[in-house]
Amino acid sequence: MVQERLIGFGTANIKVFGVGGGGGNAINRMYKNTISGIEFISVNTDNQALDSSIVPNKIRIGDRIARGMGVGGDPSKGKQCAEESRNDLKESVNNSDMVFIAAGMGGGSGTGAAP
Repeated sequence: MVQERLIGFGTANIKVFGVGGGGGNAINRMYKNTISGIEFISVNTDNQALDSSIVPNKIRIGDRIARGMGVGGDPSKGKQCAEESRNDLKESVNNSDMVFIAAGMGGGSGTGAAP
């Protein structure tokens, strides 16, 4: 019989980002199902979508471009919004051991910002 010992290992710092409407819906469902030990972060250009999210951590991207509204299904605007908010996004990823990104590929924010 083999016995394993884990010495000096703590828990991993895991973050799941929901980007855009589809990604936000996905992490809301995960959050409702009480998956423990994971930090959920909703990322969107649309202020109303962020307000309706049940996830406590939220990042609004692209304030200059989208002004708190969606990007009208335009992935190039979604990408520009993510680039505008690059520093906020980088800061939110700091000290993470694993990062997962959930996004739908049919609109503007998720399609443009997730990659």
